[in-house]
Amino acid sequence: MSPLVAETRASGSHRGLQVNPDTLFTIQSSRSRTNCERDLKTTSKQITNPIMKVLAIDTGGKRVKILANGEKIPREFSSGRRLTAKGMVAAVKKLAGDWKYDVISISYPGLVVHGRPVSEPHNLAPGWVGFDFSAAFKCPVKVINDAAMQALGGYKRGRMLFLGLGNSLSSAMIVDGVVVPMELSCLPYKKGTYEDYVGGRGLKKHGKKRWRRHVVDVVQRLSTALEPEDIVLGGANVNKLKKLPPLCRSGESENLFIGGFQLWANAAACRPVKKKTASVVSVKRRTPAKRATN
Repeated sequence: MSPLVAETRASGSHRGLQVNPDTLFTIQSSRSRTNCERDLKTTSKQITNPIMKVLAIDTGGKRVKILANGEKIPREFSSGRRLTAKGMVAAVKKLAGDWKYDVISISYPGLVVHGRPVSEPHNLAPGWVGFDFSAAFKCPVKVINDAAMQALGGYKRGRMLFLGLGNSLSSAMIVDGVVVPMELSCLPYKKGTYEDYVGGRGLKKHGKKRWRRHVVDVVQRLSTALEPEDIVLGGANVNKLKKLPPLCRSGESENLFIGGFQLWANAAACRPVKKKTASVVSVKRRTPAKRATN
């Protein structure tokens, strides 16, 4: 059985991976994630079929990366504060080139509600809120918070907390398969917020040594409050840690693409197949013999 199994709402179960009210997925807990490249290749093959081809887009403040299922090497281009949503769409279309795709998953560096960005990104140009990505790409598009997409790709089982250590502090949690995007970066911490101390600003201001101590402290505080069974640290700055805090594991960047592919796994599994019209064969009825009368 494929590790991506569609789950219907009628069952009333909450074990599906839920990223918005219209999306439910489940993942087998026994799936190994010891080799992320193998997982990416395997997941890509599972969702690669003539019915559903997925293009996953990682929208970052410095670079935008794309990967289609069935492909092995991501493509990328520079982003920055001048990149608008319209500009991103045009650049992705050009960069994708010969790749074929039916649907798109977009990781968004900001707050997403019901599949729509509701706040402008800090490191990109304005104009993302209210933008119609499906109309621009001329195909179905799902938008999800970047931390939630990466968490989705790195999920094993139970209660998992994901923290993205980059220019900002991104966060998401998956509880028994239900994806819960979170905004922990703005919570008060010391003389500022969590992001002020473990985000990019904190790293520059306090230096690596103090920044590492702050990361350990923040992870411990969140672990006590949220009681996760598994903690995944991702983001560009995770490699600046000498060693990971207790109960933590490092999340690979490829997890984001895996999560993007999984967003459409349910649709690929449940997409109706047209049935062939059965040929009508006329059958001559036999007239029952009349019973003999005495």
